[in-house]
Amino acid sequence: MLPAGRPGAARATPSGIRDDVVSDQLADRLAERTAMARYRMWRRIGWTALALAVTAGLVWVTFFSPLLALDPEQVQVSGQGTTVDVEQVREAATDEAGVPLPRIDTVGLREEILAMNAVKDVEITRAWPDGLTVRLTSREPVAAVPQPGDVYALMDAEGVRVGTVEDVPDRLPSIVVSLTDDEAGRRAMNAALEVLGALPRKLAGHVQTVSAATQDDVRTTLSDGRVIRWGSGAQVELKIKVAQTLLRAEPSARTIDVSSPALPVTR
Repeated sequence: MLPAGRPGAARATPSGIRDDVVSDQLADRLAERTAMARYRMWRRIGWTALALAVTAGLVWVTFFSPLLALDPEQVQVSGQGTTVDVEQVREAATDEAGVPLPRIDTVGLREEILAMNAVKDVEITRAWPDGLTVRLTSREPVAAVPQPGDVYALMDAEGVRVGTVEDVPDRLPSIVVSLTDDEAGRRAMNAALEVLGALPRKLAGHVQTVSAATQDDVRTTLSDGRVIRWGSGAQVELKIKVAQTLLRAEPSARTIDVSSPALPVTR
């Protein structure tokens, strides 16, 4: 039996447990907590590394792999009408062949297509996984305007030139008055184009020629010889309704004047 107070002797705690046992238990708990903290740290590192690897993989698949690369065969173009060169549009789109869809600059491509002749508007959407859909709004000619050199400029309802031809296309009216290049001439032509652009398809199909000596004297000659005097392009929708009614109600009238739609005149 060791004498009381001898160095190295284990002492009992108030609860009767020796202090060397308590120290061992505390050390075990500390080691367990340290191991658990180390495990959690490595687990976080592992999950972070996995997340980074997955993100890197997704970035590669999305932006660099051939899985989402544009296939020229999957470029769909619609809405070209009668004036837009669809092959030119398709060529611009297929220049991006092989480029992953997320990397295709659809804004720049849209600007390039809008700069093409007769394209009024265009909408471009990605058709996953490897295609593009190009929806065009074309500028359709409403009249052929005589030009120097015995050719005709095809003009749309907004006065934009969409093409040049040697002969007036079938079912397209020609503006027979030689309009000058001054401001008055431009206003007259714009008024004529405004009227033509507003005509319903059936009535427009019967228009053979258009004259517009001034912006307030637009006239159309139908294929049966009847003349409709529209005046200016103001109230054109109302004028069209009145003219259609008079064309049906008075088939023998050779001239229908709707320049004042509230007081139309026939003769």
